[in-house]
Amino acid sequence: MAPALLLVPAALASFVLAFGTGVEFVRFTSLRPLLGGVADPGGPDVRQGWLAALQDPSILGSLAWDLGLLLLFVGQHSLMAAERVKAWTTRYFGVLQRSLYVACTALALQVVMRYWEPVPRGPVLWEARVEPWATWVPLLCFVLHVISWLLIFSILLVFDYAELMGLKQVYYHVLGLGEPLALKSPRALRLFSHLRHPVCVELLTVLWGVPTLGTDRLLLALLLTLYLGLAHGLDQQDLLYLRSQLQRKLHLLSRPQEEGAE
Repeated sequence: MAPALLLVPAALASFVLAFGTGVEFVRFTSLRPLLGGVADPGGPDVRQGWLAALQDPSILGSLAWDLGLLLLFVGQHSLMAAERVKAWTTRYFGVLQRSLYVACTALALQVVMRYWEPVPRGPVLWEARVEPWATWVPLLCFVLHVISWLLIFSILLVFDYAELMGLKQVYYHVLGLGEPLALKSPRALRLFSHLRHPVCVELLTVLWGVPTLGTDRLLLALLLTLYLGLAHGLDQQDLLYLRSQLQRKLHLLSRPQEEGAE
């Protein structure tokens, strides 16, 4: 086990990497498609149909490459979440297990975003090209993306963001407080066992809510939708717990204002 003074910078480095990757992911999934994505020098008229795309080696090669990148991310994210792998990483990295998982996930996502190959000549599932849709659909998508990301950040706060990022584990260890999850209520542990991806609906809105759904974007949306769907297992008790937690945190946020008003 590394000395306590070395644990803190390691956890902070993982947090900074994850935070920067999150900002880059917002740009990758929202800003680029809403602002027009990668420009096609030949214009929209050179886009191929679905049948022609299946016979074009360049399009198939790009899609195969992108699929490989996504499978790399999904494989890493799922493998390191397996109980046997978590036990192994906990054995060798101790309290840094969660920080290691977060850092590896961030690195895998960075690989996906940096080496992603757009397919500007491929077919599109839908595209807003005719007025007034060419004006109003991108605007509507922009509003939906802003709302979705705000909800995502709010839900992460409800889910104990410090624990999700691995910071709380190190903080508790340094102070001798034990494991944070061991101090959580049975309702919270039940929720975490059902849903370790707390932003399913909002991410689906970001993935599909674009004015132009091209071939590579369709691949991204389909695969991540399938992955999120398999990881989503909320029931009514979990929803009630989420609601109570949100109300409690909103009350805590409003308390200083109420005291100041008095």
